[in-house]
Amino acid sequence: MPAQSITSLDLQNKKVLVRCDFNVPIQDGKIQDSGRIDASLDTIRYILQHGGSAILCSHLGRPKERSPELSLKPIAEYLSAALSQKIVLAPDCIGDHTGKMVEALKPGDALLLENLRFHREEEANDRDFSHELARHKQVYVNDAFGTAHRAHASTVGVTRFIAQRAAGFLMMRELEALRAVTENPERPSIAILGGAKVSDKIGVIKNLITKVDAILIGGAMAYTFLKAKGIAIGRSRVEDDKIELARELLALADSKKVKIVLPSDHIVAAEPEANLSTYSVSEIPSSMMALDIGPRTVEAFIAEIGRAKTVIWNGPLGFFEIPAFAEGTLKVGEALANQSGVKSIIGGGDTAAALAHAPWANKFTHISTGGGATLEYLEGIELPGVKALDV
Repeated sequence: MPAQSITSLDLQNKKVLVRCDFNVPIQDGKIQDSGRIDASLDTIRYILQHGGSAILCSHLGRPKERSPELSLKPIAEYLSAALSQKIVLAPDCIGDHTGKMVEALKPGDALLLENLRFHREEEANDRDFSHELARHKQVYVNDAFGTAHRAHASTVGVTRFIAQRAAGFLMMRELEALRAVTENPERPSIAILGGAKVSDKIGVIKNLITKVDAILIGGAMAYTFLKAKGIAIGRSRVEDDKIELARELLALADSKKVKIVLPSDHIVAAEPEANLSTYSVSEIPSSMMALDIGPRTVEAFIAEIGRAKTVIWNGPLGFFEIPAFAEGTLKVGEALANQSGVKSIIGGGDTAAALAHAPWANKFTHISTGGGATLEYLEGIELPGVKALDV
Protein backbone atom coordinates (compact mmCIF):
# COMPACT_ATOMS: atom_id res chain seq x y z
CA MET A 1 0.00 0.00 0.00
CA PRO A 2 1.20 3.55 -0.66
CA ALA A 3 2.31 5.59 2.31
CA GLN A 4 -0.60 8.01 2.07
CA SER A 5 -3.80 8.86 0.27
CA ILE A 6 -4.83 12.14 -1.26
CA THR A 7 -6.70 13.09 1.92
CA SER A 8 -3.38 13.56 3.75
CA LEU A 9 -2.16 16.26 1.35
CA ASP A 10 -2.43 20.05 1.61
CA LEU A 11 -3.79 20.98 -1.81
CA GLN A 12 -4.62 24.64 -1.24
CA ASN A 13 -3.09 26.81 -4.00
CA LYS A 14 -1.13 23.83 -5.31
CA LYS A 15 -0.73 22.72 -8.91
CA VAL A 16 -1.57 18.99 -8.81
CA LEU A 17 -0.45 16.62 -11.57
CA VAL A 18 -3.00 13.78 -11.67
CA ARG A 19 -2.23 10.58 -13.57
CA CYS A 20 -5.62 9.24 -14.66
CA ASP A 21 -6.57 6.25 -16.78
CA PHE A 22 -8.68 7.71 -19.58
CA ASN A 23 -7.75 4.90 -21.99
CA VAL A 24 -11.35 4.26 -23.01
CA PRO A 25 -12.87 2.99 -26.27
CA ILE A 26 -13.70 5.83 -28.67
CA GLN A 27 -15.43 5.40 -32.02
CA ASP A 28 -16.08 8.25 -34.45
CA GLY A 29 -15.18 10.72 -31.70
CA LYS A 30 -17.74 9.23 -29.27
CA ILE A 31 -16.80 7.54 -26.00
CA GLN A 32 -18.20 3.99 -25.95
CA ASP A 33 -17.59 3.20 -22.27
CA SER A 34 -16.92 5.98 -19.76
CA GLY A 35 -16.35 3.69 -16.76
CA ARG A 36 -12.68 4.52 -16.25
CA ILE A 37 -13.32 8.26 -16.55
CA ASP A 38 -16.20 8.14 -14.09
CA ALA A 39 -14.03 6.20 -11.62
CA SER A 40 -11.59 9.15 -11.35
CA LEU A 41 -14.17 11.90 -10.88
CA ASP A 42 -14.12 11.68 -7.06
CA THR A 43 -10.39 12.36 -7.01
CA ILE A 44 -10.63 15.26 -9.45
CA ARG A 45 -13.53 16.85 -7.54
CA TYR A 46 -11.66 16.49 -4.24
CA ILE A 47 -8.67 18.41 -5.61
CA LEU A 48 -10.81 21.20 -7.04
CA GLN A 49 -12.91 21.49 -3.88
CA HIS A 50 -9.83 21.69 -1.68
CA GLY A 51 -8.25 24.62 -3.46
CA GLY A 52 -5.98 22.82 -5.86
CA SER A 53 -5.57 23.13 -9.61
CA ALA A 54 -5.86 19.76 -11.35
CA ILE A 55 -3.57 19.04 -14.29
CA LEU A 56 -4.91 15.77 -15.66
CA CYS A 57 -2.81 13.45 -17.81
CA SER A 58 -3.42 10.08 -19.46
CA HIS A 59 -2.51 7.94 -22.41
CA LEU A 60 -4.99 6.76 -25.05
CA GLY A 61 -4.28 3.78 -27.26
CA ARG A 62 -0.87 2.92 -28.67
CA PRO A 63 0.02 5.74 -31.08
CA LYS A 64 3.27 5.49 -33.03
CA GLU A 65 3.07 9.21 -33.76
CA ARG A 66 0.75 12.14 -33.08
CA SER A 67 -2.70 11.18 -34.36
CA PRO A 68 -5.99 13.15 -34.32
CA GLU A 69 -7.87 9.86 -33.82
CA LEU A 70 -6.09 9.36 -30.48
CA SER A 71 -6.45 12.91 -29.21
CA LEU A 72 -7.99 13.32 -25.75
CA LYS A 73 -10.44 15.93 -27.09
CA PRO A 74 -13.52 13.69 -26.49
CA ILE A 75 -12.28 13.14 -22.93
CA ALA A 76 -12.07 16.90 -22.32
CA GLU A 77 -15.63 17.33 -23.59
CA TYR A 78 -16.89 14.50 -21.39
CA LEU A 79 -15.10 15.85 -18.31
CA SER A 80 -16.51 19.34 -18.90
CA ALA A 81 -20.04 17.93 -18.75
CA ALA A 82 -19.34 15.55 -15.84
CA LEU A 83 -17.65 18.22 -13.69
CA SER A 84 -19.94 21.09 -14.76
CA GLN A 85 -17.00 23.30 -15.66
CA LYS A 86 -14.90 23.92 -18.73
CA ILE A 87 -11.97 21.53 -19.02
CA VAL A 88 -9.56 22.83 -21.63
CA LEU A 89 -7.38 20.42 -23.59
CA ALA A 90 -3.77 21.57 -23.80
CA PRO A 91 -2.11 21.22 -27.23
CA ASP A 92 0.55 18.93 -25.73
CA CYS A 93 1.55 17.40 -22.41
CA ILE A 94 4.84 19.31 -22.26
CA GLY A 95 6.33 22.45 -23.80
CA ASP A 96 6.29 26.20 -23.18
CA HIS A 97 2.72 26.77 -24.36
CA THR A 98 1.39 24.05 -22.09
CA GLY A 99 3.59 25.30 -19.26
CA LYS A 100 2.07 28.78 -19.51
CA MET A 101 -1.43 27.26 -19.43
CA VAL A 102 -0.49 25.40 -16.24
CA GLU A 103 0.93 28.52 -14.62
CA ALA A 104 -2.25 30.47 -15.40
CA LEU A 105 -4.50 28.00 -13.58
CA LYS A 106 -6.29 29.28 -10.48
CA PRO A 107 -7.49 27.20 -7.51
CA GLY A 108 -10.46 25.12 -8.65
CA ASP A 109 -9.36 25.13 -12.30
CA ALA A 110 -8.57 21.99 -14.29
CA LEU A 111 -6.56 21.36 -17.45
CA LEU A 112 -6.29 18.14 -19.47
CA LEU A 113 -2.91 17.44 -21.09
CA GLU A 114 -2.81 15.89 -24.54
CA ASN A 115 -2.07 12.16 -24.98
CA LEU A 116 1.13 11.26 -23.11
CA ARG A 117 2.05 8.59 -25.65
CA PHE A 118 2.35 11.11 -28.45
CA HIS A 119 5.88 11.20 -26.98
CA ARG A 120 7.93 7.99 -27.05
CA GLU A 121 9.76 9.25 -23.98
CA GLU A 122 6.66 8.51 -21.87
CA GLU A 123 6.93 4.72 -22.15
CA ALA A 124 10.74 4.93 -22.00
CA ASN A 125 10.49 6.67 -18.59
CA ASP A 126 12.87 9.30 -19.98
CA ARG A 127 14.34 11.52 -17.27
CA ASP A 128 14.19 14.79 -19.20
CA PHE A 129 10.61 14.14 -20.31
CA SER A 130 9.67 13.28 -16.69
CA HIS A 131 11.25 16.52 -15.50
CA GLU A 132 9.35 18.54 -18.09
CA LEU A 133 6.08 16.79 -17.23
CA ALA A 134 6.63 17.62 -13.55
CA ARG A 135 7.49 21.29 -14.21
CA HIS A 136 5.25 23.86 -12.47
CA LYS A 137 3.54 21.16 -10.32
CA GLN A 138 3.94 20.89 -6.55
CA VAL A 139 1.88 17.73 -5.92
CA TYR A 140 1.51 14.40 -7.75
CA VAL A 141 -1.50 12.09 -7.43
CA ASN A 142 -1.66 8.72 -9.18
CA ASP A 143 -5.23 7.54 -9.72
CA ALA A 144 -4.49 5.23 -12.67
CA PHE A 145 -4.38 1.73 -11.22
CA GLY A 146 -4.68 0.27 -14.73
CA THR A 147 -1.19 1.57 -15.56
CA ALA A 148 0.42 0.98 -12.16
CA HIS A 149 2.32 -2.06 -13.49
CA ARG A 150 4.18 0.16 -15.99
CA ALA A 151 7.32 2.11 -15.04
CA HIS A 152 6.59 5.05 -17.34
CA ALA A 153 7.42 8.73 -17.00
CA SER A 154 3.93 9.64 -15.79
CA THR A 155 3.73 6.79 -13.26
CA VAL A 156 7.29 6.63 -11.94
CA GLY A 157 9.60 9.21 -13.54
CA VAL A 158 7.77 12.32 -12.31
CA THR A 159 8.07 11.19 -8.68
CA ARG A 160 11.81 12.00 -8.87
CA PHE A 161 10.85 15.66 -9.17
CA ILE A 162 7.67 16.04 -7.08
CA ALA A 163 8.16 15.44 -3.37
CA GLN A 164 4.50 15.53 -2.32
CA ARG A 165 2.70 12.53 -3.78
CA ALA A 166 -0.14 10.20 -2.94
CA ALA A 167 -2.74 7.80 -4.30
CA GLY A 168 -6.12 8.99 -5.51
CA PHE A 169 -9.40 7.48 -4.34
CA LEU A 170 -9.63 5.03 -7.24
CA MET A 171 -6.10 3.75 -6.65
CA MET A 172 -6.81 3.34 -2.94
CA ARG A 173 -10.05 1.44 -3.61
CA GLU A 174 -8.28 -0.92 -5.99
CA LEU A 175 -5.43 -1.67 -3.61
CA GLU A 176 -7.69 -2.09 -0.59
CA ALA A 177 -9.96 -4.48 -2.50
CA LEU A 178 -7.11 -6.64 -3.74
CA ARG A 179 -5.37 -6.65 -0.38
CA ALA A 180 -8.61 -7.86 1.23
CA VAL A 181 -8.69 -11.01 -0.93
CA THR A 182 -4.97 -11.80 -0.92
CA GLU A 183 -3.86 -10.91 2.61
CA ASN A 184 -5.63 -12.98 5.26
CA PRO A 185 -8.95 -13.29 3.39
CA GLU A 186 -12.06 -14.56 5.14
CA ARG A 187 -12.36 -18.33 4.57
CA PRO A 188 -13.32 -20.29 2.62
CA SER A 189 -11.59 -18.31 -0.11
CA ILE A 190 -11.77 -19.31 -3.78
CA ALA A 191 -10.36 -18.07 -7.06
CA ILE A 192 -12.12 -18.33 -10.41
CA LEU A 193 -9.64 -18.23 -13.28
CA GLY A 194 -10.42 -18.19 -16.99
CA GLY A 195 -9.14 -16.69 -20.18
CA ALA A 196 -7.25 -18.12 -23.09
CA LYS A 197 -3.79 -19.03 -21.86
CA VAL A 198 -2.27 -20.90 -18.94
CA SER A 199 0.91 -18.94 -19.67
CA ASP A 200 -0.88 -15.69 -18.74
CA LYS A 201 -1.86 -17.10 -15.34
CA ILE A 202 1.18 -19.16 -14.23
CA GLY A 203 2.32 -16.66 -11.61
CA VAL A 204 -1.24 -16.02 -10.49
CA ILE A 205 -1.96 -19.71 -9.94
CA LYS A 206 1.30 -20.29 -8.07
CA ASN A 207 0.68 -17.31 -5.80
CA LEU A 208 -3.02 -18.00 -5.18
CA ILE A 209 -2.38 -21.66 -4.32
CA THR A 210 -0.84 -20.33 -1.09
CA LYS A 211 -3.81 -18.06 -0.37
CA VAL A 212 -7.08 -19.81 -1.36
CA ASP A 213 -8.92 -23.04 -0.60
CA ALA A 214 -10.08 -23.80 -4.13
CA ILE A 215 -9.41 -22.69 -7.71
CA LEU A 216 -12.13 -23.02 -10.35
CA ILE A 217 -10.65 -23.08 -13.86
CA GLY A 218 -12.60 -22.32 -17.02
CA GLY A 219 -11.98 -20.65 -20.34
CA ALA A 220 -9.64 -22.03 -22.98
CA MET A 221 -6.88 -22.44 -20.39
CA ALA A 222 -8.89 -25.29 -18.81
CA TYR A 223 -8.18 -27.53 -21.79
CA THR A 224 -4.45 -27.47 -21.23
CA PHE A 225 -5.12 -28.78 -17.72
CA LEU A 226 -7.59 -31.39 -18.98
CA LYS A 227 -5.12 -32.61 -21.60
CA ALA A 228 -2.47 -32.77 -18.89
CA LYS A 229 -4.79 -35.21 -17.09
CA GLY A 230 -5.06 -37.36 -20.23
CA ILE A 231 -8.61 -36.26 -21.10
CA ALA A 232 -9.64 -35.93 -24.76
CA ILE A 233 -10.38 -32.33 -25.70
CA GLY A 234 -11.05 -32.54 -29.46
CA ARG A 235 -9.89 -29.42 -31.28
CA SER A 236 -10.18 -27.23 -28.19
CA ARG A 237 -7.50 -24.61 -27.76
CA VAL A 238 -4.50 -25.93 -25.88
CA GLU A 239 -0.93 -24.84 -25.14
CA ASP A 240 0.99 -28.04 -25.82
CA ASP A 241 4.21 -26.53 -24.50
CA LYS A 242 2.53 -25.85 -21.14
CA ILE A 243 1.09 -29.34 -20.51
CA GLU A 244 3.95 -30.40 -18.25
CA LEU A 245 3.65 -27.11 -16.36
CA ALA A 246 -0.09 -27.75 -15.93
CA ARG A 247 0.75 -31.13 -14.37
CA GLU A 248 3.18 -29.42 -12.01
CA LEU A 249 0.55 -26.85 -10.98
CA LEU A 250 -2.01 -29.59 -10.34
CA ALA A 251 0.54 -31.45 -8.21
CA LEU A 252 1.43 -28.27 -6.31
CA ALA A 253 -2.23 -27.61 -5.55
CA ASP A 254 -2.64 -31.21 -4.37
CA SER A 255 0.37 -30.90 -2.08
CA LYS A 256 -1.12 -27.72 -0.56
CA LYS A 257 -4.55 -29.37 -0.27
CA VAL A 258 -6.06 -26.75 -2.56
CA LYS A 259 -9.04 -28.04 -4.56
CA ILE A 260 -8.84 -27.61 -8.34
CA VAL A 261 -12.22 -27.72 -10.13
CA LEU A 262 -12.04 -28.27 -13.90
CA PRO A 263 -14.98 -28.35 -16.35
CA SER A 264 -16.96 -31.61 -16.36
CA ASP A 265 -18.97 -30.72 -19.45
CA HIS A 266 -18.68 -28.23 -22.28
CA ILE A 267 -20.54 -26.29 -24.94
CA VAL A 268 -18.83 -27.28 -28.18
CA ALA A 269 -18.99 -26.46 -31.89
CA ALA A 270 -17.02 -27.20 -35.03
CA GLU A 271 -16.28 -23.46 -35.33
CA PRO A 272 -17.22 -20.44 -33.17
CA GLU A 273 -20.09 -19.48 -35.51
CA ALA A 274 -21.37 -23.06 -36.05
CA ASN A 275 -24.21 -24.95 -34.35
CA LEU A 276 -23.41 -25.83 -30.76
CA SER A 277 -23.90 -28.96 -28.65
CA THR A 278 -23.23 -30.03 -25.06
CA TYR A 279 -20.78 -32.85 -24.29
CA SER A 280 -19.48 -34.38 -21.08
CA VAL A 281 -15.80 -34.31 -20.27
CA SER A 282 -13.71 -36.70 -22.41
CA GLU A 283 -16.51 -37.01 -24.99
CA ILE A 284 -15.68 -33.98 -27.14
CA PRO A 285 -15.62 -35.19 -30.79
CA SER A 286 -12.23 -34.89 -32.44
CA SER A 287 -13.65 -32.48 -35.02
CA MET A 288 -15.08 -30.04 -32.46
CA MET A 289 -13.82 -27.49 -29.95
CA ALA A 290 -15.09 -26.52 -26.50
CA LEU A 291 -16.03 -22.83 -26.32
CA ASP A 292 -17.83 -22.52 -22.98
CA ILE A 293 -18.39 -24.45 -19.77
CA GLY A 294 -21.47 -26.70 -19.72
CA PRO A 295 -24.47 -26.67 -17.36
CA ARG A 296 -23.06 -29.27 -14.92
CA THR A 297 -19.86 -27.24 -14.62
CA VAL A 298 -21.89 -24.09 -14.01
CA GLU A 299 -23.71 -25.90 -11.18
CA ALA A 300 -20.42 -27.13 -9.71
CA PHE A 301 -18.91 -23.63 -9.79
CA ILE A 302 -22.04 -22.13 -8.21
CA ALA A 303 -21.92 -24.76 -5.46
CA GLU A 304 -18.34 -23.73 -4.62
CA ILE A 305 -19.38 -20.08 -4.58
CA GLY A 306 -22.19 -20.97 -2.17
CA ARG A 307 -19.62 -22.20 0.36
CA ALA A 308 -17.23 -19.25 -0.04
CA LYS A 309 -16.73 -16.09 1.97
CA THR A 310 -14.18 -14.54 -0.42
CA VAL A 311 -14.03 -14.83 -4.22
CA ILE A 312 -11.47 -13.36 -6.62
CA TRP A 313 -12.27 -13.80 -10.33
CA ASN A 314 -9.98 -13.14 -13.27
CA GLY A 315 -10.76 -14.29 -16.81
CA PRO A 316 -14.01 -15.20 -18.62
CA LEU A 317 -15.11 -18.85 -18.63
CA GLY A 318 -15.91 -19.07 -22.34
CA PHE A 319 -15.62 -17.30 -25.70
CA PHE A 320 -17.84 -14.55 -24.29
CA GLU A 321 -17.58 -12.23 -27.29
CA ILE A 322 -20.13 -14.51 -29.00
CA PRO A 323 -23.37 -14.51 -26.95
CA ALA A 324 -23.92 -18.27 -27.38
CA PHE A 325 -20.68 -18.91 -25.48
CA ALA A 326 -21.13 -16.22 -22.81
CA GLU A 327 -23.80 -18.08 -20.82
CA GLY A 328 -21.40 -19.90 -18.51
CA THR A 329 -19.65 -16.68 -17.53
CA LEU A 330 -22.94 -14.82 -17.05
CA LYS A 331 -24.67 -17.58 -15.04
CA VAL A 332 -21.71 -17.94 -12.67
CA GLY A 333 -21.45 -14.16 -12.47
CA GLU A 334 -25.11 -13.76 -11.58
CA ALA A 335 -24.86 -16.42 -8.88
CA LEU A 336 -21.84 -14.70 -7.38
CA ALA A 337 -23.46 -11.27 -7.53
CA ASN A 338 -26.55 -12.56 -5.71
CA GLN A 339 -24.66 -14.60 -3.10
CA SER A 340 -25.02 -12.80 0.22
CA GLY A 341 -22.14 -12.52 2.64
CA VAL A 342 -19.41 -12.94 0.00
CA LYS A 343 -16.61 -10.46 -0.68
CA SER A 344 -16.38 -10.59 -4.49
CA ILE A 345 -13.55 -8.96 -6.43
CA ILE A 346 -13.74 -9.00 -10.23
CA GLY A 347 -10.42 -8.61 -12.03
CA GLY A 348 -10.26 -6.06 -14.82
CA GLY A 349 -9.79 -6.52 -18.56
CA ASP A 350 -11.94 -9.16 -20.26
CA THR A 351 -13.53 -10.24 -16.97
CA ALA A 352 -14.92 -6.77 -16.37
CA ALA A 353 -15.94 -6.48 -20.04
CA ALA A 354 -17.90 -9.74 -19.79
CA LEU A 355 -19.72 -8.84 -16.55
CA ALA A 356 -19.72 -5.08 -16.03
CA HIS A 357 -22.87 -4.30 -18.02
CA ALA A 358 -25.08 -7.03 -16.58
CA PRO A 359 -28.01 -5.69 -14.52
CA TRP A 360 -26.65 -7.32 -11.36
CA ALA A 361 -23.02 -6.15 -11.77
CA ASN A 362 -23.41 -3.45 -9.11
CA LYS A 363 -23.80 -6.21 -6.51
CA PHE A 364 -20.13 -7.23 -6.72
CA THR A 365 -17.97 -5.88 -3.93
CA HIS A 366 -15.51 -4.43 -6.45
CA ILE A 367 -14.90 -4.49 -10.20
CA SER A 368 -11.30 -3.58 -10.96
CA THR A 369 -10.37 -1.04 -13.63
CA GLY A 370 -7.03 -2.80 -14.11
CA GLY A 371 -6.17 -5.67 -16.41
CA GLY A 372 -2.43 -6.28 -16.41
CA ALA A 373 -2.04 -4.45 -13.11
CA THR A 374 -4.57 -6.72 -11.43
CA LEU A 375 -2.84 -9.83 -12.79
CA GLU A 376 0.59 -8.70 -11.59
CA TYR A 377 -0.80 -7.83 -8.16
CA LEU A 378 -2.34 -11.31 -7.94
CA GLU A 379 1.05 -12.76 -8.87
CA GLY A 380 2.54 -10.99 -5.87
CA ILE A 381 4.59 -8.62 -8.04
CA GLU A 382 5.28 -5.15 -6.61
CA LEU A 383 3.70 -2.57 -8.92
CA PRO A 384 6.19 0.19 -9.84
CA GLY A 385 3.47 2.85 -10.03
CA VAL A 386 2.46 2.03 -6.46
CA LYS A 387 5.98 1.74 -5.09
CA ALA A 388 6.81 5.17 -6.56
CA LEU A 389 4.20 6.74 -4.25
CA ASP A 390 6.17 5.79 -1.15
CA VAL A 391 7.66 8.88 0.50
